[in-house]
Amino acid sequence: MHIAIAGNIGSGKTTLTTMLSKHYKWQAHFEDADDNPYLNDFYEDMQRWSFNLQIYFLNSRFTQIKEIHKSGKKVIQDRTIFEDAYIFAPNLHAMGLMTTRDFENYFTLFNLMDSFIKPPDLLIYLRASVSTLVGQIQKRGRDYEAAIRLDYLKRLNERYEAWITNYTQGKLLIIDVDTNKFAENNEDLGIIINKIDAEIHGLF
Repeated sequence: MHIAIAGNIGSGKTTLTTMLSKHYKWQAHFEDADDNPYLNDFYEDMQRWSFNLQIYFLNSRFTQIKEIHKSGKKVIQDRTIFEDAYIFAPNLHAMGLMTTRDFENYFTLFNLMDSFIKPPDLLIYLRASVSTLVGQIQKRGRDYEAAIRLDYLKRLNERYEAWITNYTQGKLLIIDVDTNKFAENNEDLGIIINKIDAEIHGLF
């Protein structure tokens, strides 16, 4: 069984992945953001490093998905390969931070990879306003995220909403992070767990 958590930067994906992994005894697969050799350079000069960053993420997540399916275990994943392809890369292209040539090259590679994988059994989307995202980004204090602009987060949010509205590849659970404070409130976490239980009973 493959559960995946999607959401914008600072929405709480890693925190919820950790909590649910502990509760359900699922194997957690995290985004290797801190080990990504391009992130610091990207936030300093997005136009120069956008293609390199997206190719790195694409390769990393494709490898991760193949490992998940090969393991046969119950796995919860922090961020999906689809977010790179439908949100981050198109956003960089639309902002003029990735050339059309690079974007088309990237998307051709994604389409090839997509033909070899299947979507998660359940996708959990963490919906959050820009103010909530900013608050949580500031709270965790990663140096390379200090330069993230508000308009960048807003554009990403708009693309997330468009993607989720048209998501038909599997079961979907939407959590409003503005009102559900699962990181600090056990009752709110319990609400999420109850909703997941209701969804995954149909997966077995």
